[in-house]
Amino acid sequence: MEIRVNGKAESIADGSTVGSVLEAKELDPALVSVEHNGKILEKSDLDGTVLSEGDELEILFFMGGGGT
Repeated sequence: MEIRVNGKAESIADGSTVGSVLEAKELDPALVSVEHNGKILEKSDLDGTVLSEGDELEILFFMGGGGT
């Protein structure tokens, strides 16, 4: 099936979860926030959120910065 991740179309297996998409991308859930169809997901919901055709994910990365 096809979903959109950060605006780009991606094919994933039927029954995939948000957590499995992060795992496939080798992303640590502790280091990102995920928006699913416009709603920020709790970390505890990543593995239980099953994706459907046409869903949209935005994976937001935490960025550290230094002061001067």
